[in-house]
Amino acid sequence: MTDSGSVRLTVAAAATEDAGRGVARIDPATLATLGGGTGALLAVSGGRTTYVRALPQPPHARGTGVLHIDGATRGNAGVAIGDPVHVALCGSAALARSVRVTAPSGIGAAVLRRILSGVPLDVGDHVRLPLVNGREAELRIIALDPPGPALIDDATDIELVAPPREPVLADGPRYEDLGGMARVVERVREVVELPLRNRAVFAHLGISPPRGVLLVGPPGTGKTMVARAVATESKAHFVTINGPEIVDKYYGASEQQLRAVFETARKHAPAIIFIDEIDAIAQKRDALSGEKQVERRIVAQLLTLMDGLAGRGEVIVLAATNLPDGIDPALRRPGRFDREIRVDPPDQAGRWEILAVHTRGMPLAGDVDLAALAADTHGHVGADLAAVCREAAMAALRRAGGLIPGATLDPATLRVEDRDFRTALREITPSALREVFVELPDVRWPDVAGLDGLRDRLIRAVQQPLAEPARFARLGIRPPRGVLLHGRPGTGKTLIARALATEARAGFISVRGPELLIEWQGASERALRDVFSRARMAAPCIVFFDEIDAIAGRRGGGGGATVERMVTQLLTEMDGITQPRGVVVLAATNRPDLIDPALLRPGRFDLVLEMPVPDVAARRAMLAVHARGMPLDPDVDLAVLANATEGCVGADLAGLCRLAALATLARDPDAAAPQVTAADFTTALREHRDGRTWRI
Repeated sequence: MTDSGSVRLTVAAAATEDAGRGVARIDPATLATLGGGTGALLAVSGGRTTYVRALPQPPHARGTGVLHIDGATRGNAGVAIGDPVHVALCGSAALARSVRVTAPSGIGAAVLRRILSGVPLDVGDHVRLPLVNGREAELRIIALDPPGPALIDDATDIELVAPPREPVLADGPRYEDLGGMARVVERVREVVELPLRNRAVFAHLGISPPRGVLLVGPPGTGKTMVARAVATESKAHFVTINGPEIVDKYYGASEQQLRAVFETARKHAPAIIFIDEIDAIAQKRDALSGEKQVERRIVAQLLTLMDGLAGRGEVIVLAATNLPDGIDPALRRPGRFDREIRVDPPDQAGRWEILAVHTRGMPLAGDVDLAALAADTHGHVGADLAAVCREAAMAALRRAGGLIPGATLDPATLRVEDRDFRTALREITPSALREVFVELPDVRWPDVAGLDGLRDRLIRAVQQPLAEPARFARLGIRPPRGVLLHGRPGTGKTLIARALATEARAGFISVRGPELLIEWQGASERALRDVFSRARMAAPCIVFFDEIDAIAGRRGGGGGATVERMVTQLLTEMDGITQPRGVVVLAATNRPDLIDPALLRPGRFDLVLEMPVPDVAARRAMLAVHARGMPLDPDVDLAVLANATEGCVGADLAGLCRLAALATLARDPDAAAPQVTAADFTTALREHRDGRTWRI
């Protein structure tokens, strides 16, 4: 190894895609000063020395004097984020003839060879290995021949040694394990990690550091993981309180347990106390009935303990809840929980990062496109995406014959393919949309025939703003908030809404108007608020109200107090301060004259579009769509059928095709390969002319 001098840099977190690769992102100018280029071997020295391969930093990070390395490299170098390190250029790494590694049982040499491939190793280095249950094992290099730095190849002999305990679990998640949460991590670090690492600075400024942070968001978004990552990176003692666990039946025991937790944290300071599901032990006191004195005392004790944190050393309280409005207001003021940080479901870029984290140790086939999977997982939170990856791996095992008794699988040949992920997506319901009726439509524009003009207007008004919001922002215009479709029953209002949601790659929440009408006062409005709340979490999203006249009738028209309140609530959601970005309201009705005029002005339902009765060309196109899967006899002329169905709408034409198929079965029930003939369509048309129903 040759030394070409060294530079002093500051440690920063690595990007999600660099975790576990044994690389460091460095300014190309700094690397050139050391005499190296992309791919050069670098020695990073802090508490100890470890080795990485150099990659260029993105342009925005250059000139800042930082070195981006992942959590495993930081641990091997004995440094944390913000610490200084010395970086020097090394010669090339040797190819290892043999390596001895501590690894839990069930881990094969083939798996280790794939994970360690291309990673510079040295004796004493720790390597993080993803486990099937979402946790990570920590492996240790205990011998190398020749001595490090060295690389593993197909000829390297890998010897596995049992660890001291089974398995060796990594000490906690790192920042690069938190996909799609860069904003949340930055805000939490400001409040938690900065005071723990720089307490003297706060004393110099004459201010007290924050005492608590409240993480708010839906279940599965990663609130607990954020808290654990902060504790790991800051090297703080981590104490967890699961809300219901401290509630005791004996008088005073619950408060005593709470005091004991805070006292333990003080003795092990710097420490972080994490209270999960804090709403279970800190409910609003004015909402607690007289027999719930234990809950009242717990809230009072928690208030007292948080007020006394100034004299309890370097202790910060983190709490998480998905019901922030149920927490006592006395806790949500500065001086107790100084900052509330919302952890929302991830956007498309965040979902890609999360998928990259959970597939980091997974052998993926070449047809797997994580960007496409991220685009197709609207409403999925981190826990959902972890479940998708796990189910995809299980689908790959089933496909390879893992359930066949006596079957032997070769792990080296097993790959998770795109079809496995598609199977998993059908099994996992998005958490952000679980409490509302949600559909992921499988209808596309080719399935919508005869409505070309209407389709083009909807693409410009809805699909393009949802797919390209930045484009509209540059033009300085606000895309439409709502579109009302009206027309005869069966003209395709619901069909075009489903196609729009699919083509816009947006979530689709379907609400049938009468379903929101509940007998209890205020319940209907609350149900409507919940629909919009879920839509905001799943944005981009289309909320489709079918038969909207049932909940948005004219006020003062005799619809009753409930309908009037529903109209007011809908106006507030569409026009008020809660109007979200990335949510479009689509509504359908047969009676637009019954809808309250306040909803029909620009700014609410910006577009009011009539669904036309199809002409002969549109009917011909619709018949082609409905009959494309039918075995038609050559004597069937769809143009003739289009001329014979004057006044029919799309639903009528779909019914005509079904009746013709039934007529074919009735005519020749034993035919091996029946064909639908012109005579069968004539029979179906005759039933229509005779006034019989088309419904089957």
